[in-house]
Amino acid sequence: MSDTARYLVSRLVTTLLIVLGAMLLLFTLSAIVPGDPATALLGPQATPEYARRFIVEMGLDQPWYRRLPTFLGHVLTGNLGTDVLSGRPVTGIVGAVIPYTFILTFASIGLAVVIGVPLGCYAATHRGSALDHALAFISVAFIAIPSFVIAIFLLLIFSIWLDWLPVLGAGQPGDWLDQAKRLILPTTALSVGWIGFIARLMRSSMLEVMGENYIRTARAYGLPSRMVTYKYALKNACIPTIAVLGMGIGRLLGGAVLVEIVFARPGLGRLIFDAIATRNFPVLQGAVLVVVLIFVVTNLLVDLSYSAIDPRIRRDGAQQAAGQ
Repeated sequence: MSDTARYLVSRLVTTLLIVLGAMLLLFTLSAIVPGDPATALLGPQATPEYARRFIVEMGLDQPWYRRLPTFLGHVLTGNLGTDVLSGRPVTGIVGAVIPYTFILTFASIGLAVVIGVPLGCYAATHRGSALDHALAFISVAFIAIPSFVIAIFLLLIFSIWLDWLPVLGAGQPGDWLDQAKRLILPTTALSVGWIGFIARLMRSSMLEVMGENYIRTARAYGLPSRMVTYKYALKNACIPTIAVLGMGIGRLLGGAVLVEIVFARPGLGRLIFDAIATRNFPVLQGAVLVVVLIFVVTNLLVDLSYSAIDPRIRRDGAQQAAGQ
């Protein structure tokens, strides 16, 4: 088996184990969470008979060791259950809101990369300059501020005080201009901290790569400085950034919960929040499981992408898999 195939198999096995562990943890947390789901969903006015029937329909009258195989079997077949409030399949509910979360998350990542990478490269190539020191201060300040605090300030400044941008909802269906306007503030709120983080990471990585022997050799041969920096150094300097972006998907999905609440946007974060508040276990389990799948699949793709950039990573991973 080739190094590439061995590395891919090892990563797929790891991904499947992570998903299985997340499913078991999710089931356990749903089983031990305090509170009466019947009271939370039906309200205190529900009769005892209706509440008992509701518990039976949700399967909560059975012991956990009977519910666990049923839960795993449904998930493996793509059945995430049924919303106990509306009677709709959970897959349909999640599928209706997941595009909004995808758009917000990847727009935030795109904005952070487009701004953070050039800033980090410029700071590395102009080390010690006034702009380098200013970027260092601004980056640390941006990283330290939570995304929901930035969201509140953006809402107050650009929507309430200046009245430049709409704030609530995701826009009218089919009206791309309205949707784009309503995406600006949430995207900015999520990406500000990551712009600073990526800029600092790229600066450190570029400085490390610029000190490598092959960069010195390229300069000794008289290659233009711009070519050495952006053709040879930038490629390897991006590897740590790509790896961090994989982890950043999970962080951004977590930050999207509060940002979606602040801007009243539909999405997985808002769906999970509402499901927790109402003890709607099928929707909660289905939405969280989809978030886990997005996270692990994204990290798998990131692993494969930076192993393609640097074959040494793929070779080392294959050797570790073979040793195990």
